[in-house]
Amino acid sequence: MKNFRNILLVALVFLCLFCSCSIEGGALGTGPKESAPQEKEGREKEKKNPDEDENEDETDDDNETGDNETEDNEKEDDSEEISPPPPAVFLLCKALPENEIVFEFSSPVSLVCLNFDRELGYIVIEEGSEVKIKLTENPDPGLSVKADLQVKDEFENIVSKQVNFRTRNNNVPKMQINELRTLYKNPQAEYIEFKILSDGNLSALRVFAAGNDKTPLIYEFEPVVVKAGEYVVLHLRKLEESCEDEYGDSLDKSRGTDSCPTARDFWINGTTKLLRDTDAVYVLDQDDKVLDAVMFALNANSWLNKNYFPKTAEFLFNQGAWKSTTGTVCGAADVVNSSGIGTAMTRSISRDETVENTHSAADWYITANGGTTPGKPNSPTRL
Repeated sequence: MKNFRNILLVALVFLCLFCSCSIEGGALGTGPKESAPQEKEGREKEKKNPDEDENEDETDDDNETGDNETEDNEKEDDSEEISPPPPAVFLLCKALPENEIVFEFSSPVSLVCLNFDRELGYIVIEEGSEVKIKLTENPDPGLSVKADLQVKDEFENIVSKQVNFRTRNNNVPKMQINELRTLYKNPQAEYIEFKILSDGNLSALRVFAAGNDKTPLIYEFEPVVVKAGEYVVLHLRKLEESCEDEYGDSLDKSRGTDSCPTARDFWINGTTKLLRDTDAVYVLDQDDKVLDAVMFALNANSWLNKNYFPKTAEFLFNQGAWKSTTGTVCGAADVVNSSGIGTAMTRSISRDETVENTHSAADWYITANGGTTPGKPNSPTRL
Protein backbone atom coordinates (compact mmCIF):
# COMPACT_ATOMS: atom_id res chain seq x y z
CA MET A 1 0.00 0.00 0.00
CA LYS A 2 2.80 2.27 0.94
CA ASN A 3 4.58 1.49 -2.33
CA PHE A 4 1.46 2.33 -4.21
CA ARG A 5 1.29 5.76 -2.60
CA ASN A 6 4.89 6.46 -3.47
CA ILE A 7 4.29 5.55 -7.09
CA LEU A 8 1.19 7.79 -7.24
CA LEU A 9 3.10 10.68 -5.70
CA VAL A 10 5.87 10.40 -8.27
CA ALA A 11 3.31 10.36 -11.09
CA LEU A 12 1.66 13.52 -9.76
CA VAL A 13 5.03 15.29 -9.63
CA PHE A 14 5.80 14.45 -13.24
CA LEU A 15 2.32 15.57 -14.33
CA CYS A 16 2.76 18.92 -12.62
CA LEU A 17 6.15 19.45 -14.24
CA PHE A 18 4.73 18.69 -17.74
CA CYS A 19 1.85 21.13 -17.40
CA SER A 20 4.18 23.86 -16.14
CA CYS A 21 6.42 23.52 -19.21
CA SER A 22 3.49 23.67 -21.57
CA ILE A 23 2.21 26.89 -19.97
CA GLU A 24 5.61 28.58 -20.01
CA GLY A 25 6.21 27.73 -23.72
CA GLY A 26 2.95 29.45 -24.74
CA ALA A 27 3.79 32.62 -22.82
CA LEU A 28 7.28 32.95 -24.31
CA GLY A 29 6.00 32.86 -27.92
CA THR A 30 7.53 29.47 -28.81
CA GLY A 31 4.11 28.20 -29.95
CA PRO A 32 1.87 29.39 -32.82
CA LYS A 33 0.32 32.90 -32.59
CA GLU A 34 -1.94 35.25 -34.74
CA SER A 35 0.05 37.52 -37.15
CA ALA A 36 -0.52 41.30 -37.71
CA PRO A 37 -2.63 42.10 -40.81
CA GLN A 38 0.31 43.70 -42.72
CA GLU A 39 2.53 40.72 -42.04
CA LYS A 40 -0.21 38.28 -43.11
CA GLU A 41 -0.77 40.17 -46.33
CA GLY A 42 2.96 40.20 -47.05
CA ARG A 43 3.29 36.48 -46.52
CA GLU A 44 0.27 35.77 -48.70
CA LYS A 45 1.87 37.75 -51.52
CA GLU A 46 5.09 35.79 -51.07
CA LYS A 47 3.17 32.51 -51.21
CA LYS A 48 1.52 33.36 -54.52
CA ASN A 49 2.51 31.34 -57.60
CA PRO A 50 5.14 33.27 -59.69
CA ASP A 51 3.28 32.22 -62.85
CA GLU A 52 0.20 33.94 -61.53
CA ASP A 53 2.20 37.16 -61.09
CA GLU A 54 3.37 36.97 -64.71
CA ASN A 55 -0.19 36.37 -65.88
CA GLU A 56 -1.34 39.40 -63.95
CA ASP A 57 1.36 41.52 -65.58
CA GLU A 58 0.40 40.26 -69.02
CA THR A 59 -3.23 41.01 -68.29
CA ASP A 60 -2.33 44.53 -67.27
CA ASP A 61 -0.30 44.98 -70.45
CA ASP A 62 -3.20 43.65 -72.54
CA ASN A 63 -5.57 46.06 -70.85
CA GLU A 64 -3.24 48.97 -71.51
CA THR A 65 -2.88 47.98 -75.18
CA GLY A 66 -6.63 47.65 -75.56
CA ASP A 67 -7.17 51.04 -74.00
CA ASN A 68 -4.62 52.58 -76.38
CA GLU A 69 -6.29 51.00 -79.40
CA THR A 70 -9.67 52.31 -78.26
CA GLU A 71 -8.22 55.78 -77.83
CA ASP A 72 -6.61 55.63 -81.29
CA ASN A 73 -9.91 54.52 -82.86
CA GLU A 74 -11.72 57.32 -81.08
CA LYS A 75 -9.13 59.77 -82.38
CA GLU A 76 -9.57 58.47 -85.92
CA ASP A 77 -13.35 58.68 -85.60
CA ASP A 78 -13.04 62.21 -84.26
CA SER A 79 -10.77 63.21 -87.15
CA GLU A 80 -13.29 61.85 -89.66
CA GLU A 81 -16.16 63.67 -88.01
CA ILE A 82 -14.42 67.03 -88.04
CA SER A 83 -13.31 66.85 -91.69
CA PRO A 84 -14.93 69.92 -93.28
CA PRO A 85 -17.29 69.36 -96.22
CA PRO A 86 -16.33 70.76 -99.64
CA PRO A 87 -17.11 74.43 -100.27
CA ALA A 88 -20.34 75.52 -101.91
CA VAL A 89 -20.32 75.25 -105.71
CA PHE A 90 -21.59 77.99 -108.04
CA LEU A 91 -24.32 76.63 -110.34
CA LEU A 92 -25.75 79.42 -112.48
CA CYS A 93 -26.64 83.07 -112.85
CA LYS A 94 -29.94 84.23 -114.27
CA ALA A 95 -31.64 87.55 -115.01
CA LEU A 96 -35.20 87.67 -113.65
CA PRO A 97 -38.07 90.12 -114.21
CA GLU A 98 -38.14 93.33 -112.19
CA ASN A 99 -34.37 93.85 -112.66
CA GLU A 100 -33.50 90.99 -110.33
CA ILE A 101 -30.40 88.81 -110.72
CA VAL A 102 -30.07 85.42 -109.00
CA PHE A 103 -26.82 83.54 -108.33
CA GLU A 104 -27.48 79.90 -107.49
CA PHE A 105 -25.19 77.69 -105.35
CA SER A 106 -25.14 74.04 -104.25
CA SER A 107 -25.59 74.99 -100.57
CA PRO A 108 -26.58 78.08 -98.55
CA VAL A 109 -24.19 81.04 -98.72
CA SER A 110 -24.06 84.68 -97.68
CA LEU A 111 -22.77 87.47 -99.89
CA VAL A 112 -19.35 88.90 -99.01
CA CYS A 113 -18.88 91.28 -101.94
CA LEU A 114 -20.13 91.85 -105.49
CA ASN A 115 -18.64 94.13 -108.14
CA PHE A 116 -19.74 94.79 -111.73
CA ASP A 117 -17.73 96.02 -114.71
CA ARG A 118 -20.54 98.54 -115.29
CA GLU A 119 -21.90 101.22 -112.99
CA LEU A 120 -24.83 99.26 -111.58
CA GLY A 121 -26.17 99.71 -108.08
CA TYR A 122 -27.97 96.91 -106.26
CA ILE A 123 -29.55 95.79 -103.01
CA VAL A 124 -29.50 92.25 -101.60
CA ILE A 125 -33.01 90.84 -101.18
CA GLU A 126 -32.27 87.16 -100.46
CA GLU A 127 -29.41 84.92 -99.30
CA GLY A 128 -29.16 81.14 -99.08
CA SER A 129 -28.80 78.58 -101.86
CA GLU A 130 -29.92 81.48 -104.06
CA VAL A 131 -28.38 84.91 -103.64
CA LYS A 132 -30.85 87.34 -105.18
CA ILE A 133 -30.16 91.02 -105.80
CA LYS A 134 -32.21 93.82 -107.30
CA LEU A 135 -30.60 96.40 -109.56
CA THR A 136 -31.42 99.92 -108.44
CA GLU A 137 -31.28 101.28 -112.01
CA ASN A 138 -33.16 100.29 -115.17
CA PRO A 139 -30.34 99.21 -117.51
CA ASP A 140 -30.83 98.69 -121.21
CA PRO A 141 -32.09 95.20 -122.07
CA GLY A 142 -29.56 92.48 -122.82
CA LEU A 143 -26.45 94.37 -121.75
CA SER A 144 -23.46 92.10 -121.21
CA VAL A 145 -22.24 92.37 -117.60
CA LYS A 146 -19.24 90.82 -115.87
CA ALA A 147 -19.65 90.26 -112.13
CA ASP A 148 -16.92 89.47 -109.58
CA LEU A 149 -18.74 87.55 -106.88
CA GLN A 150 -17.50 86.43 -103.44
CA VAL A 151 -19.64 84.49 -100.97
CA LYS A 152 -19.16 82.59 -97.70
CA ASP A 153 -20.82 79.25 -96.98
CA GLU A 154 -22.01 77.94 -93.59
CA PHE A 155 -18.57 76.41 -92.88
CA GLU A 156 -16.78 79.74 -93.43
CA ASN A 157 -15.42 78.68 -96.83
CA ILE A 158 -14.90 81.67 -99.15
CA VAL A 159 -15.98 81.05 -102.75
CA SER A 160 -14.95 83.50 -105.48
CA LYS A 161 -16.47 83.42 -108.96
CA GLN A 162 -16.41 85.60 -112.05
CA VAL A 163 -19.79 85.48 -113.80
CA ASN A 164 -21.02 86.85 -117.13
CA PHE A 165 -24.70 87.59 -117.63
CA ARG A 166 -27.05 89.82 -119.60
CA THR A 167 -29.52 92.24 -118.12
CA ARG A 168 -33.16 91.36 -118.46
CA ASN A 169 -34.91 91.74 -121.83
CA ASN A 170 -38.59 92.28 -121.09
CA ASN A 171 -39.43 93.22 -124.69
CA VAL A 172 -39.01 89.94 -126.57
CA PRO A 173 -40.73 89.98 -129.99
CA LYS A 174 -42.82 87.17 -131.40
CA MET A 175 -40.80 85.48 -134.12
CA GLN A 176 -40.56 82.30 -136.16
CA ILE A 177 -37.84 80.36 -137.94
CA ASN A 178 -38.63 80.89 -141.61
CA GLU A 179 -35.94 79.40 -143.87
CA LEU A 180 -32.73 77.35 -143.60
CA ARG A 181 -29.96 76.35 -145.95
CA THR A 182 -27.85 73.44 -144.74
CA LEU A 183 -25.28 73.51 -147.58
CA TYR A 184 -22.02 75.43 -147.87
CA LYS A 185 -19.93 76.45 -150.84
CA ASN A 186 -17.44 79.25 -150.39
CA PRO A 187 -18.32 82.12 -150.33
CA GLN A 188 -21.91 81.02 -149.66
CA ALA A 189 -22.55 79.94 -146.08
CA GLU A 190 -25.37 78.07 -144.39
CA TYR A 191 -28.00 80.37 -142.88
CA ILE A 192 -31.07 80.54 -140.64
CA GLU A 193 -33.71 83.14 -141.46
CA PHE A 194 -36.19 84.53 -138.89
CA LYS A 195 -39.40 86.42 -139.52
CA ILE A 196 -40.29 89.03 -136.88
CA LEU A 197 -44.01 88.99 -135.98
CA SER A 198 -44.11 91.86 -133.43
CA ASP A 199 -41.96 94.80 -132.37
CA GLY A 200 -39.32 94.05 -129.74
CA ASN A 201 -35.67 93.54 -128.91
CA LEU A 202 -33.60 90.48 -129.82
CA SER A 203 -31.11 90.97 -126.97
CA ALA A 204 -30.12 87.80 -125.06
CA LEU A 205 -32.12 85.49 -127.36
CA ARG A 206 -30.13 82.31 -128.08
CA VAL A 207 -30.07 80.11 -131.18
CA PHE A 208 -29.43 76.37 -130.83
CA ALA A 209 -28.64 73.61 -133.34
CA ALA A 210 -28.98 70.19 -131.72
CA GLY A 211 -26.63 68.57 -134.26
CA ASN A 212 -23.78 70.20 -132.33
CA ASP A 213 -24.27 67.71 -129.53
CA LYS A 214 -21.64 69.08 -127.12
CA THR A 215 -22.17 72.77 -127.85
CA PRO A 216 -25.66 73.25 -129.31
CA LEU A 217 -25.70 76.99 -128.55
CA ILE A 218 -24.42 78.63 -131.73
CA TYR A 219 -25.38 82.30 -131.32
CA GLU A 220 -26.62 84.90 -128.82
CA PHE A 221 -28.05 88.20 -130.03
CA GLU A 222 -26.75 91.55 -128.79
CA PRO A 223 -29.31 94.29 -128.12
CA VAL A 224 -31.11 95.28 -131.31
CA VAL A 225 -34.58 96.70 -131.84
CA VAL A 226 -36.65 94.98 -134.54
CA LYS A 227 -40.06 95.65 -136.02
CA ALA A 228 -42.94 93.43 -137.08
CA GLY A 229 -42.57 92.24 -140.67
CA GLU A 230 -38.75 92.42 -140.71
CA TYR A 231 -36.55 89.50 -141.71
CA VAL A 232 -33.34 88.64 -139.86
CA VAL A 233 -30.70 86.38 -141.43
CA LEU A 234 -28.08 84.62 -139.30
CA HIS A 235 -25.25 83.52 -141.60
CA LEU A 236 -23.39 80.60 -140.02
CA ARG A 237 -19.90 81.35 -141.39
CA LYS A 238 -17.97 84.55 -141.95
CA LEU A 239 -16.05 84.05 -145.18
CA GLU A 240 -15.51 87.61 -146.45
CA GLU A 241 -14.28 90.88 -144.98
CA SER A 242 -17.42 92.62 -146.25
CA CYS A 243 -19.62 90.48 -143.93
CA GLU A 244 -20.73 93.00 -141.28
CA ASP A 245 -23.32 92.73 -138.50
CA GLU A 246 -26.24 95.13 -138.82
CA TYR A 247 -27.05 96.13 -135.26
CA GLY A 248 -27.56 99.79 -136.14
CA ASP A 249 -30.21 101.58 -138.15
CA SER A 250 -28.70 100.73 -141.56
CA LEU A 251 -29.89 97.46 -143.12
CA ASP A 252 -27.59 97.60 -146.16
CA LYS A 253 -24.28 97.86 -144.30
CA SER A 254 -23.27 94.28 -144.99
CA ARG A 255 -21.91 93.42 -148.45
CA GLY A 256 -21.27 89.72 -147.89
CA THR A 257 -22.61 87.03 -150.22
CA ASP A 258 -26.33 86.42 -149.60
CA SER A 259 -26.68 89.73 -147.70
CA CYS A 260 -30.06 91.40 -148.14
CA PRO A 261 -30.31 95.22 -148.22
CA THR A 262 -33.82 95.14 -146.70
CA ALA A 263 -33.11 92.64 -143.91
CA ARG A 264 -30.80 92.51 -140.90
CA ASP A 265 -27.75 90.33 -141.53
CA PHE A 266 -25.60 88.83 -138.77
CA TRP A 267 -22.54 86.62 -139.16
CA ILE A 268 -20.96 83.93 -136.98
CA ASN A 269 -17.18 84.18 -136.95
CA GLY A 270 -15.17 81.22 -138.18
CA THR A 271 -15.64 78.47 -140.73
CA THR A 272 -16.92 75.61 -138.52
CA LYS A 273 -19.95 73.70 -139.80
CA LEU A 274 -22.86 74.44 -137.45
CA LEU A 275 -25.92 73.18 -139.38
CA ARG A 276 -26.52 69.77 -140.94
CA ASP A 277 -29.14 68.18 -143.18
CA THR A 278 -30.36 66.22 -140.10
CA ASP A 279 -30.80 68.71 -137.29
CA ALA A 280 -33.12 70.59 -134.93
CA VAL A 281 -33.03 74.38 -134.63
CA TYR A 282 -34.73 76.34 -131.83
CA VAL A 283 -34.60 79.74 -130.11
CA LEU A 284 -34.66 80.27 -126.31
CA ASP A 285 -35.35 83.42 -124.29
CA GLN A 286 -33.80 84.20 -120.89
CA ASP A 287 -36.34 81.98 -119.12
CA ASP A 288 -35.38 79.04 -121.38
CA LYS A 289 -38.74 79.24 -123.11
CA VAL A 290 -38.73 78.04 -126.73
CA LEU A 291 -39.93 80.79 -129.07
CA ASP A 292 -39.93 78.59 -132.19
CA ALA A 293 -38.38 75.38 -133.53
CA VAL A 294 -38.04 73.15 -136.58
CA MET A 295 -36.79 69.55 -136.92
CA PHE A 296 -35.61 67.95 -140.16
CA ALA A 297 -33.77 64.81 -141.27
CA LEU A 298 -32.23 63.36 -144.40
CA ASN A 299 -33.81 59.97 -143.60
CA ALA A 300 -35.06 57.92 -140.67
CA ASN A 301 -31.67 56.31 -140.04
CA SER A 302 -29.89 59.66 -139.74
CA TRP A 303 -32.41 60.58 -137.04
CA LEU A 304 -32.30 57.33 -135.10
CA ASN A 305 -28.50 57.12 -135.13
CA LYS A 306 -28.28 60.19 -132.88
CA ASN A 307 -29.79 59.73 -129.43
CA TYR A 308 -29.94 63.50 -128.82
CA PHE A 309 -32.61 63.99 -131.50
CA PRO A 310 -35.34 61.99 -129.65
CA LYS A 311 -34.37 63.86 -126.47
CA THR A 312 -34.66 67.17 -128.28
CA ALA A 313 -38.03 66.12 -129.73
CA GLU A 314 -39.36 65.42 -126.24
CA PHE A 315 -38.01 68.74 -124.93
CA LEU A 316 -39.62 70.70 -127.78
CA PHE A 317 -42.91 68.81 -127.41
CA ASN A 318 -43.07 69.63 -123.70
CA GLN A 319 -42.52 73.29 -124.60
CA GLY A 320 -45.28 73.22 -127.22
CA ALA A 321 -42.77 74.09 -129.94
CA TRP A 322 -42.75 70.96 -132.15
CA LYS A 323 -44.95 67.90 -132.50
CA SER A 324 -46.18 65.31 -134.95
CA THR A 325 -49.10 66.17 -137.22
CA THR A 326 -51.30 64.08 -134.91
CA GLY A 327 -50.22 66.05 -131.83
CA THR A 328 -47.80 63.55 -130.24
CA VAL A 329 -44.06 63.61 -129.54
CA CYS A 330 -42.16 63.77 -132.80
CA GLY A 331 -40.58 60.60 -134.20
CA ALA A 332 -38.39 59.95 -137.22
CA ALA A 333 -41.40 60.10 -139.55
CA ASP A 334 -42.63 63.42 -138.14
CA VAL A 335 -39.77 65.73 -139.16
CA VAL A 336 -39.28 67.71 -142.34
CA ASN A 337 -37.73 65.49 -145.02
CA SER A 338 -34.60 67.34 -146.15
CA SER A 339 -33.48 64.78 -148.75
CA GLY A 340 -34.85 66.92 -151.60
CA ILE A 341 -32.14 69.54 -151.09
CA GLY A 342 -29.52 67.31 -152.67
CA THR A 343 -26.43 69.31 -153.52
CA ALA A 344 -28.17 72.34 -154.98
CA MET A 345 -27.06 75.56 -153.31
CA THR A 346 -30.25 77.23 -154.54
CA ARG A 347 -32.65 75.04 -152.55
CA SER A 348 -33.68 75.56 -148.95
CA ILE A 349 -35.96 74.25 -146.18
CA SER A 350 -38.74 76.85 -146.16
CA ARG A 351 -41.85 77.62 -144.16
CA ASP A 352 -45.17 78.14 -145.88
CA GLU A 353 -45.86 81.72 -144.78
CA THR A 354 -49.46 81.53 -146.00
CA VAL A 355 -50.57 79.04 -143.34
CA GLU A 356 -50.84 79.22 -139.58
CA ASN A 357 -47.92 77.89 -137.57
CA THR A 358 -48.87 74.38 -136.40
CA HIS A 359 -45.38 73.63 -134.99
CA SER A 360 -45.14 70.55 -137.19
CA ALA A 361 -43.67 69.36 -140.48
CA ALA A 362 -46.95 70.27 -142.20
CA ASP A 363 -45.80 73.91 -142.29
CA TRP A 364 -42.62 73.24 -144.27
CA TYR A 365 -41.43 72.28 -147.76
CA ILE A 366 -38.24 72.03 -149.86
CA THR A 367 -37.95 74.72 -152.53
CA ALA A 368 -37.23 74.06 -156.16
CA ASN A 369 -33.98 75.24 -157.74
CA GLY A 370 -33.60 78.96 -157.37
CA GLY A 371 -35.94 78.99 -154.38
CA THR A 372 -33.55 80.32 -151.72
CA THR A 373 -34.62 83.79 -150.53
CA PRO A 374 -32.47 84.88 -147.55
CA GLY A 375 -33.95 88.06 -146.06
CA LYS A 376 -37.04 88.03 -148.31
CA PRO A 377 -40.49 86.37 -148.35
CA ASN A 378 -40.27 82.67 -149.19
CA SER A 379 -40.67 81.44 -152.73
CA PRO A 380 -43.93 79.59 -153.44
CA THR A 381 -42.17 77.16 -155.81
CA ARG A 382 -41.81 73.69 -154.31
CA LEU A 383 -40.26 70.42 -155.35
